[in-house]
Amino acid sequence: MKTLASLSVYLLLLSNISASDTGEVHFIVLVTNSVMPVSPQMYITHVLEGGILLGGLTRLQDSNKGFTFTYTQDPNYGPFLQSVNGLPGDVKNKTYWELLVKDSSGTRPLNVGIGCFIPKPKDEVILKYTTYGTHDHGDL
Repeated sequence: MKTLASLSVYLLLLSNISASDTGEVHFIVLVTNSVMPVSPQMYITHVLEGGILLGGLTRLQDSNKGFTFTYTQDPNYGPFLQSVNGLPGDVKNKTYWELLVKDSSGTRPLNVGIGCFIPKPKDEVILKYTTYGTHDHGDL
């Protein structure tokens, strides 16, 4: 996990970068885990303006030995994130990697996958290891 000071440096760096300056869109990737008590991991990567999240994750994996990911190619829906940093989603344990984005309007789930999402400058893409099918929906 990056220290608070490192986070401040990264945020300062991001605040001084825009896509129009370099043709690159820099964004944060935050890896979190709601299933196990582990510290979040923060990374910075980039894509060319208009580039997709998959490209930024690939660039990050190629440049940072501390970050890895795998995905499968679904014939209907495209790339599907399977694992991050060696931790795979698991149908038996009902775990998966939820994709969220935090920007100036707040935090929300992505409505597209890693092959379609186009990061904007200063976005924080959250890869959240979580569970499904275990929520209590009351009388619904």
